[in-house]
Amino acid sequence: MKYHIVAFSLGVILDWLIGDPYWMPHPVRLMGRVIGWLDHRFMDRAVASNKRDKNTERLKGCLTFLIVIFLTVILTALVTFFSYWINTYLGIAIEAILTCYVLAARSLNVESMKVYKALTSEGIEKARYSVSMIVGRDTDELDEEGVIKACVETVAENTSDGIIAPLLYAFLGGAVLSMVYKAINTMDSMIGYHNDRFENFGFVAAKADDIANFIPSRISALAMVLASCILRGFNGKEAWRILRRDRFNHKSPNSAQTESVCAGALGVRLAGDAKYFGKIVHKPYIGDATRTIEKEDIKRSIKLMYGTELLVFVSCIFVLMGIMYLINC
Repeated sequence: MKYHIVAFSLGVILDWLIGDPYWMPHPVRLMGRVIGWLDHRFMDRAVASNKRDKNTERLKGCLTFLIVIFLTVILTALVTFFSYWINTYLGIAIEAILTCYVLAARSLNVESMKVYKALTSEGIEKARYSVSMIVGRDTDELDEEGVIKACVETVAENTSDGIIAPLLYAFLGGAVLSMVYKAINTMDSMIGYHNDRFENFGFVAAKADDIANFIPSRISALAMVLASCILRGFNGKEAWRILRRDRFNHKSPNSAQTESVCAGALGVRLAGDAKYFGKIVHKPYIGDATRTIEKEDIKRSIKLMYGTELLVFVSCIFVLMGIMYLINC
């Protein structure tokens, strides 16, 4: 237990300090290559021939899901086990690095600040490009307000599925469980789309992601409300009110949880219609437009993200230490 606490803590601190250096090999990129290969292997011929069958594609999607999860569990467990078997300190270091890999606070901060800097000094075209790196919607026609909204929404949503959810899974099951979560999340981001190619093939991945994020997204939202009450410059009362009112204003049962808190805490309106793959997708608004959104809200959303993570991290440490104390009694 004490080794897990140390590795877990070091992993979070490593993410705060260095994040994911682009030059380092990353297991999520390996997951992406495997998912991409399976996608091409299973879907290219069917799409090209126009011979499509819903049940067959869902079966192939389920097989893809099982293969990726199996490989993730086996490889992560073997790496972790043999690292601890060779040397305790090596095991702690490897588990800490793997924990760091599943967290995205530093990366989200860096990429979001690229959008902020582009809006400040580099122009709207650069800002559109920067935000396109972190959102799934089409960005080529966004005005400044649209770019800011897209960035803030991404920070708010990823506070849950990019930070708090993997943090909670690492807390519960170490590197193996957090990597399994990351594999599910990566599959959803690659094949979990509602379009012609992935509607059926990505069905299992999308549903698994909804299930995996159901509880973490709600814990994230509550922690974000508490953070907005503690941190200066946020409206905790409105964060709670908008959460209760708008938390289901999204097709996903989870995405609007933290977005609604962020909208209320900032006093802005998020979401609304957006273009994906050239088509307008109609979505309800989240929050009230008590003021016009501004580029400083990008910085504010990052501050709220870190405050939320810190609250959850400290809570996890206290729980782990309590469990260790009970075991030793």
